[in-house]
Amino acid sequence: MWLMAAGAAVVCAAAVCAAAALVVRHRMKSSGKWARALSILKEFEEKCGTPSSKLKQVADAMTVEMHAGLASEGGSKLKMIISYVHNFPTGDEKGLFYALDLGGTNFRVLRVHLGGKESRVVKQEFEEVSIPAHLMTGSSDELFDYIASALAKFVATESDSQHVSPGRQRELGFTFSFPVRQTSISSGTLIKWTKGFSVEDTVGQDVVGELTKAIERAGLDMRVAALVNDTVGTLAGGRYNNPDVAAAVILGTGTNAAYVEHAHAIPKWHGLLPKSGEMVINMEWGNFRSSHLPLTEYDQALDAGSLNPGEQIFEKMISGMYLGEIVRRVLCKMAEEAAIFGDTVPPKLKIPFILRTPHTSAMHHDTSPDLKVVATKLKDILEISNTSLKLRKLIVEVCDIVATRGARLSAAGIVGILKKLGRDTVKDGEKQKSVVALDGGLYEHYTKFRTCMENTLWELLGEEASENIAVEHSMDGSGIGAALLAASHSQYIEVEEP
Repeated sequence: MWLMAAGAAVVCAAAVCAAAALVVRHRMKSSGKWARALSILKEFEEKCGTPSSKLKQVADAMTVEMHAGLASEGGSKLKMIISYVHNFPTGDEKGLFYALDLGGTNFRVLRVHLGGKESRVVKQEFEEVSIPAHLMTGSSDELFDYIASALAKFVATESDSQHVSPGRQRELGFTFSFPVRQTSISSGTLIKWTKGFSVEDTVGQDVVGELTKAIERAGLDMRVAALVNDTVGTLAGGRYNNPDVAAAVILGTGTNAAYVEHAHAIPKWHGLLPKSGEMVINMEWGNFRSSHLPLTEYDQALDAGSLNPGEQIFEKMISGMYLGEIVRRVLCKMAEEAAIFGDTVPPKLKIPFILRTPHTSAMHHDTSPDLKVVATKLKDILEISNTSLKLRKLIVEVCDIVATRGARLSAAGIVGILKKLGRDTVKDGEKQKSVVALDGGLYEHYTKFRTCMENTLWELLGEEASENIAVEHSMDGSGIGAALLAASHSQYIEVEEP
């Protein structure tokens, strides 16, 4: 009996030991996986590093590329497109003008009533319309017919007091935020689509011609008076309110910059020098590329799988279209190699672009003690439940690394522009104020991104130069700017009474 009891005790002890060993092994395995997750995070953080010294190299490279792009067509990754805008609205403009702002997954139609010097912008109204996904890769006629139809419906809501004068066409400023080879203030051929659009039969066509044909098909009597990029529109809107505005930057779904250049500093301009001595340049800075950019394996994979591999590298690192996707790719690697979400990779996490920048922004700004917003986003978007606080903190760190890199690179780009204009340093006795107008959903809504970008700008410029530089949020600048440019390029200006 004693022997049987002893045997049972031995078996029981062995079982306990085995179970304990299993727990230890599980913990070791678990801690090994967590160590791997932390290792992926650390490596990613190092690769995304943007010390001041690197950012100054990026700014210098931006300035060099700007010079090259102004010297000759195709001389740089920066297109440095001549916008044909060399006279800004004066404030004397009067009447009813429209704007159409197409630059991302939504477009806006605007109606602006201008009252001249005294009243300025009397009234403005707008409507935002989503573009169905299939039209972003469909035919040119389908896309522009959809836009013209929405425009016609909006025009139909004019009040009795808002109609244009009898015998006059309505006039529209067309903000088209894609690379265009501008041929005049109201014509330009599409070079390529960006931001997820791929309507092949529009490439090489005059986009004003495409819109005009669609407007006619919609039975609307309207003339496109000005074709502008969103940054050029933002610059015009900013300059209308503040004569010190020297540049405009859009940080939204995509990103771009425009600035006022001395006309004599554009070697590739072969026309007569404008009387103003100035010319607005649309940089198309999303296509900037430099060996100094802190690219990671995730950026390279994102680029390789994109609609435009090798193009828009700067945009893919800093704009709203891509920040969420970079976060997803990092989390995917952690899920595969460190099993942070369990033994299988959550199926939803494998879907490209399922995690959008507004989602990662919400997680990044989560101030609740248990990171409740992070838990909710993971559950609602990726169907991932029961995450630990430790894991949620890790995810916030990934969001922070991606946003910080994007914000600091944006600031370096702005310094590159100021450098080109000679406004990055203070000259003896000179107190010239330079204002940069900023717009776009990323800048407006992603607070941590905006704060980091502005702080980095002051860090790079230094205290003295920073005193002469200001950043202003140009609310809806691109739409208002387009309407203002339509007014300043109206076909009826010559017949206005003095």
